[in-house]
Amino acid sequence: MSSMIAFTGALLIDGQGGEPVSDSVVLVENGKIKEAGAKATVQIPEEAQIVDVTGKVIMPGLIDAHVHVHGAKNLNMAAVALEPNELQMGRALQDLPKLINAGFTTVRDVGSHVAVYIRDLIQEGVVKGPRIKTSRHMLSQTGGHADIHMIPTEMNIFTTCDGVPEVIKAARTQFREGADFIKVCSTGGVLSEKDDPRWSQFRLDELKAIVYEAEAVQSYVASHAQGTQGIKNALLAGVRTIEHGIYIDEEGIGMMLDQKAILVPTLAIVHRIIKEGHKYGVPEFGTRKAERVYQEHIENMIIAHKAGVTIAAGTDFCTCAPVEHGGNALELRLLVDDVGFTPMQAIVAATRDAAKAMQMEEEIGTLEAGKSADLLVLNVNPLTDISLLENTAHIEQVYLSGERLK
Repeated sequence: MSSMIAFTGALLIDGQGGEPVSDSVVLVENGKIKEAGAKATVQIPEEAQIVDVTGKVIMPGLIDAHVHVHGAKNLNMAAVALEPNELQMGRALQDLPKLINAGFTTVRDVGSHVAVYIRDLIQEGVVKGPRIKTSRHMLSQTGGHADIHMIPTEMNIFTTCDGVPEVIKAARTQFREGADFIKVCSTGGVLSEKDDPRWSQFRLDELKAIVYEAEAVQSYVASHAQGTQGIKNALLAGVRTIEHGIYIDEEGIGMMLDQKAILVPTLAIVHRIIKEGHKYGVPEFGTRKAERVYQEHIENMIIAHKAGVTIAAGTDFCTCAPVEHGGNALELRLLVDDVGFTPMQAIVAATRDAAKAMQMEEEIGTLEAGKSADLLVLNVNPLTDISLLENTAHIEQVYLSGERLK
């Protein structure tokens, strides 16, 4: 087979947000995009293998900028902590084909004790799956969001740390164990029993120390940040991405714009918890808090979007119902239906801007020369109805670095 492939005839959505291009050519060589544009502007070499996709849509592979590849059986984190890692590893491996089938070629894992190994298995070619970047453990203060309150401290599966020396050691340890970036919890959360999403966690000097350690190795920090002050503390410390951002205010929005920070709302998980959580063992405190925050969350995302904050698509999905992988395109529909995105803006949030959130905008996220050939061929046009992406039958072909996985 030729190392050069020309996809011809499709409507091209390149992920940059401009007008789609009819009768396009996407030229791929050795797993990279060589050229993409209208057929009249792209010369197809004689040796290229032609893939005729006339009447289809071609677009970048989707990116979920907030997932957990940890193989949880349910959303009761105490139960997760009591299970053997081997069981969770086995379940998490089953998520890989589900993500590919749904058109997700890259995911950012923001807390898992097995994702780092799954990432390495994919890179070794032992298993096939999406590109994974992982924070390994979440970092939490004692009694914080990732300190699983319902079990003894010594059984926690994440990392608790207090004071500047401990947080420095914890951040360095994550990188030693293979983390690509650091995830911290600067507020309480919905699925943590004894705290509140509005409560701030970690002191500013602790957060700054963690950011320093990440930037020292040319990485970055993502912060679980739901409460108003905890969001601002994370931004003052220099985090790259704010995860959730439920109670963000105008000052926080201004800080995000000034710092070019990226917001990852994760509407999908709260939406699913409210609608179906009671069926699948979500603790009562989790459903109660989800119901309390959801409408204000949406209202603040509308304000942030109108203000021009860069928003990346992320679901907070994991292995188990009601937030199992494979339905990740729900986040795009919620951005359109609830926040007021256009379908094109939602696609950009799940391609170009999700790549920015991962510090990978030079490598993936758009169909441009020099970037990885992560692309989808669809038999529908999602610009007419973004919910079409939720039906995986519409995603006919999936390529990761030029290799066809579906």
